[in-house]
Amino acid sequence: MEERNSLSARSAVLSALLGSHPPRLAARHLVRIGELFGIAEGTVRVALSRMVAAGDLVQQDGRYTLSERLLERQGRQDESRDPHTRPWDGDWEIALVTAERRAPADRAAFRHTMGALRLAELREGTWMRPANLIRDWPESVTAQCTLVDGRPRRDPTPLLWDLDGWAAEARALERELERADGLAEGFIVSAAVLRHLLKDPLLPPALLPAGWPGAELRERYDAFDRSYREVLMKHLRD
Repeated sequence: MEERNSLSARSAVLSALLGSHPPRLAARHLVRIGELFGIAEGTVRVALSRMVAAGDLVQQDGRYTLSERLLERQGRQDESRDPHTRPWDGDWEIALVTAERRAPADRAAFRHTMGALRLAELREGTWMRPANLIRDWPESVTAQCTLVDGRPRRDPTPLLWDLDGWAAEARALERELERADGLAEGFIVSAAVLRHLLKDPLLPPALLPAGWPGAELRERYDAFDRSYREVLMKHLRD
């Protein structure tokens, strides 16, 4: 279990905006969220200025919203809560890297993109997953890869994902949701659940171990989030 006892000013601001729909909050509300974790108002305002300068946030009329890049992250986060899947017919998506002479920064960006698409790397340059997700391939992938549909003779799932590890963390988070007491603790646990859902490979049921907790964690989180958001927004308005 990762340490979740505190947040930096930047993390508190990002978590607040990523969890808000629309992702737009007044500076005074973000300051109040920082206060939940003992973060001074000046520290929050410095973090806001730095995040605007770095292109993470857009500021207008005393309110802050996510930049386009982080809006994409929020979209992935929303997708992880309510994934768009299709019936699986046994096919796998296989992306073979064929581009040459990629700069280190380009390689890092590519790996991030593939992870966001929930593909896993079997070996260097070979990414794959079951073809059960409804989504488009971004140009950054199609420009660097040859895409193939295929059916492995043996299930490669155990080589690609640590399903036992993900399930154990999910069950621990369910217990934390049940025990969460107060705005600060609920905020931290909520952010942890959303980060964990982003790591769910979203495999078809046929490839999942018995008792897979993905759907249950989503249901419990949705119920928790509805009540928690009401209390948090009341706190910010008071």
